[in-house]
Amino acid sequence: MRITTPTPNGGMAVQRVAEAAPADATDAVVAPAAAPMQSSVMQPALQAMRDMPEIDQEKVDMLRNALANGDLPFDPAKLAGLIQRFHGSEK
Repeated sequence: MRITTPTPNGGMAVQRVAEAAPADATDAVVAPAAAPMQSSVMQPALQAMRDMPEIDQEKVDMLRNALANGDLPFDPAKLAGLIQRFHGSEK
């Protein structure tokens, strides 16, 4: 699973959350960036993320149908403005 977070310099950092190593793996190596994620407080959240499907296809289908039926309002100008605000303009 990928987690994308903004960085202070305006870029984006992508972190991959890998499956947990088997319990009998005694020589597992932990990357320095992943060390804070190993706390006992984070373990339940990490496990919940691992258990989630990558894509919730049922929700995707529901939203696709709502858009097609006109039940979900869509303003392309607003979307374009939000994209431009998020990514900034390159001049």
